[in-house]
Amino acid sequence: MEAWISFVTEVGFPIVVTFYLLHRIEGKLNDLIASIHTLPDKMS
Repeated sequence: MEAWISFVTEVGFPIVVTFYLLHRIEGKLNDLIASIHTLPDKMS
């Protein structure tokens, strides 16, 4: 049981940070994709 607790504490934090950063980057990438799609309309 102690091995599991040690595993979760060592690996769990980096996993949580990674998911948090991926979630933040996803929103910014969606905004970037939307602005790229509207770019040809703005250029004409």
